[in-house]
Amino acid sequence: MIVTRIEAFSRSRSKIYLDDSFAFVLNKGELHLYGIREGEELKEEAYRDILENLLGRRATVRCMNLLKGRPYTEKQLRDKLAEGLYPASCVEQAISYVKSYGYVDDARYAQEYIACMQAKKSQRMMEQELARRGIGPDLIEAAFLCLQENGELEQEEALAIQWMKKQHYDAKSADYRQRQKMAAFLYRKGIGTDTIYRVLRDGDRD
Repeated sequence: MIVTRIEAFSRSRSKIYLDDSFAFVLNKGELHLYGIREGEELKEEAYRDILENLLGRRATVRCMNLLKGRPYTEKQLRDKLAEGLYPASCVEQAISYVKSYGYVDDARYAQEYIACMQAKKSQRMMEQELARRGIGPDLIEAAFLCLQENGELEQEEALAIQWMKKQHYDAKSADYRQRQKMAAFLYRKGIGTDTIYRVLRDGDRD
């Protein structure tokens, strides 16, 4: 492999291109350590050492440091490593490591997220947010089911009623326009239409 370009990336780091394709980012000391110069060959042994020992370990440490602060999904960690321009093989090495020790567990993440946010967000909103964070639909469904079976899942009706109270909605005095406004508010919050109909109907009967 020929080092076809060394491009400044920051004050201390450079992008390395091998055979005209971007390969990885190294600092100045590492360029010197591996003898990397434009127009010269990078030996296969050195290339493997950079990926497996240098950048693979660095990507793993990056994951571990991120996880010290808060939980991450696998997708979120992959996105962080992609932002750091780590090669694909280094990303896989790091993700495999943290998953093997249970530091990253999307199923557990989904359950903990739902348990924490269910008093603030509707099920639909939580499903959308978990999906955005890379949790698959099967894991999301399983997380809701697990919490429900353990008696830890709050009912959507209770959340809707809580929001109605916060909006100072008075079912007994509300007219048609106010009921429609409340229904629209609950729908924007992610409450299902069946639940909206039920809480508004039951409120009228109280």
